[in-house]
Amino acid sequence: MDYITIKLPFNANDGVAGELLSTAWLFKTVAHRVLAVAKQMQVLPGTKVGWVNMFRQIAYGIIPNRRYADSAVTLVMGVYESCRSLGVDFRSVELSNWLMFQQSELEYPNRNITLKPNYEFHVTTIRYNGTTSRVVVKPTIPRNHKELLDAILTEHIKYMGRVVVRDYGVRGSQLWVHGEIQVTVPMDVYYEHMARHRRNAGKLIGGADVNTDRINLAIIDEDGELIDHKTFWFSETSRKGFSRHSAWSIIGMRIHELLDYAYRHGVKTLFLENPEILGRLKLMWAKSGDRGHENYNHKVMTFRSSIIEKIAMKAPLYGIEVKYVNPRGTTNSTEHDETMKKHGLDRHTASAYLTALRGLKHQQK
Repeated sequence: MDYITIKLPFNANDGVAGELLSTAWLFKTVAHRVLAVAKQMQVLPGTKVGWVNMFRQIAYGIIPNRRYADSAVTLVMGVYESCRSLGVDFRSVELSNWLMFQQSELEYPNRNITLKPNYEFHVTTIRYNGTTSRVVVKPTIPRNHKELLDAILTEHIKYMGRVVVRDYGVRGSQLWVHGEIQVTVPMDVYYEHMARHRRNAGKLIGGADVNTDRINLAIIDEDGELIDHKTFWFSETSRKGFSRHSAWSIIGMRIHELLDYAYRHGVKTLFLENPEILGRLKLMWAKSGDRGHENYNHKVMTFRSSIIEKIAMKAPLYGIEVKYVNPRGTTNSTEHDETMKKHGLDRHTASAYLTALRGLKHQQK
């Protein structure tokens, strides 16, 4: 089953802010400790159960809550699996500058980050001395998310909860935290309650090539003939000094423009590149000293993968099904060069066309 995560911003002050910060720092301490011990192991388990059994005692000794302890272990396991997929030396990986805590178990109600009526979240927190408390967080709820949150409560939908600390400080002797409550739900539930276009009568195939400054879309028919193509630019976001928030706002708008264009031009299925890192975006929690590895351009790969993930998340809103193809050969190959010449395409649009064509061939098997 596929899942999607919605993000709900919040602000907290004084005691609540302190409780959230202590829990986040303890969670991160657990992740650091488990990572350090795991690096020393000659053999590591191949399953989640194995990882939890091996490291739970260490984790629980720092953050005495089973769900948080197991979730920190699972996060490190995700980094390990990502390193294996990318051919990166796991022992060279370090945790990056994140601050959050989560319950990675899907359950209803979520015991540690519990959605309540009136869109409140009752969050289990751990103080530095190990004592446990519960605090109330009231995030800002976009109007289009209220129906989804109501459905979680009325239909008893299992979900995963996460609290991310984006910023914190002291203002006028008062501690404050700005962050997000993140709620992960099944994709089909999200589509049922969030879809803008509930029916899609299109029959065409789309392919997208994602880059750091644009997304190229190519549309083909069932015979593989090129019907249309278009480029959606966001090159201004890569300028020095451009804020991250503004950049993602612009990229988000371009993604919606892409999907709306595809929907209105009859695209039913959209194929995207499936880089090795996709589906293992937990590696975004890590940084590596192994920058020179030929298969590991961390900054570009995670950025592109994040855009691909966002397209996949938003596509159901337009009744478009997303599928993935192996990107090998869609950028540098004889076929790619011939496609550019035959159709008069630039290299990125040619990549999008080959992605769509490869998806069509896979679909017809």
